[in-house]
Amino acid sequence: MMQLGLLSAILPDYTFEEVFDYAASVGFKCVEVCCWPKGNAVRRYAGVTHIDIADITRERMDYYLDYSAKCGVKISSLAYYPNPLDSDIEARTVAVDHIMALIDVSAQMGINLVTTFIGKDKNKTVEENLELYKDVWTPVIRLAEKRKVRIGIENCPMYFTKDEFPGGNNLASTPAIWRKMFELIPSDYLGLNFDPSHPHLLGMDYVKPIYDFKDKIFHIHLKDLKIYQDKLNEYGILSYPSLWHAPKLPGLGGINFGDFCGALNDIGYKGYACIEIEDRAFEGSIESVKAGIEQSYRYMSQYM
Repeated sequence: MMQLGLLSAILPDYTFEEVFDYAASVGFKCVEVCCWPKGNAVRRYAGVTHIDIADITRERMDYYLDYSAKCGVKISSLAYYPNPLDSDIEARTVAVDHIMALIDVSAQMGINLVTTFIGKDKNKTVEENLELYKDVWTPVIRLAEKRKVRIGIENCPMYFTKDEFPGGNNLASTPAIWRKMFELIPSDYLGLNFDPSHPHLLGMDYVKPIYDFKDKIFHIHLKDLKIYQDKLNEYGILSYPSLWHAPKLPGLGGINFGDFCGALNDIGYKGYACIEIEDRAFEGSIESVKAGIEQSYRYMSQYM
């Protein structure tokens, strides 16, 4: 059975303890814990730190594990979503170094999973980015192999707003690119954190990849997305997607979660599936945020 969880980014002002207490009270089985470097917020839902790994000690790691166990809520992964292929070499280095540090901490804590982005240089072609990916990510994956930590790459294109054009900030958005990624760096420790809302945005099938990449699905994000056809008619598909779409709570957009979860059951997926909340209609207050989380929990529970 899949384990229904929550991505902690939607509760940025909560402590680790508050996140896990709340998750337990709702009924979640796991939390994907955000682990950004302190003070590194580069966009909405980024820069959230519920476990700070800077100078983390064995005692502190055990504390987090013990607290989550006391709550009956597992840590699904250590999460950090930067741009490790950034054209800014300093920013790229910070991202890669932090991912490698997370791999080490994830191994020491026995979590053995890190969820992140591949990244992308938005001004380079896909082919150029694949070459860059091989150079940057080979040592990261070799460390992951050594430490026995799986890396789940989210399939978000990071291609929504003016600052992310022309090419977007995450390479790993399509099956064709995933195949090339896995060919260039073959490893049992490199896989996907699959979110159906992203292929839906790109006009692609979000169920077929579950079957095609069944051995590469390490983690799941549960997020819906609404496409406003009237706005798409006005701006066109080559415009900034932020002009004609909105992330929504599960069940309030275009994703058929019955089909999606049915496919996950077909392949025997029994891992973590974490709700990702980015619905602006549920962000006016902490009470509204919680209402959105709890509505999403009730909705997704019917499929778990």
